[in-house]
Amino acid sequence: MKWCAMQERAHFDAEQKLRSWGVPEEEREQIIVELISDNFLNEERYARAFARGKFRMKKWGWNKIKMELRRKGVSKYSTALAKEEIEADEYEEVLSEIIRKKWPLINAKSDWERTQKLLQYTANRGFEYEVVQKYLEEYKAGDSN
Repeated sequence: MKWCAMQERAHFDAEQKLRSWGVPEEEREQIIVELISDNFLNEERYARAFARGKFRMKKWGWNKIKMELRRKGVSKYSTALAKEEIEADEYEEVLSEIIRKKWPLINAKSDWERTQKLLQYTANRGFEYEVVQKYLEEYKAGDSN
């Protein structure tokens, strides 16, 4: 309970922790049920906090956040709720800032190569190709004026 009270935890994390402590499977299940009923574990709350934190602190895009939530065994329902934590305006602002800062730092022989490297970089950060393409075109159009 103390470990779960320190920060939001996924059910997966709690099970892994109990496993690392050598707790037998029947007891692990019982402990997890108890943690859920006492509201120490809450999947929706975890998903929302995870999405907010990774987006605001690490500037992750939605694809990467969704992939990590899936890896932690978070339901599609809770994942959908987590997406609501990221405001569209803020998402676009962060992406635009990443493009603005990264574009001049990329070493490339041509604009095409620089664009490909930036698309790869933003994909690794979890941003959607179509959204990146849109903001990259806007950035390049504004840069040439």
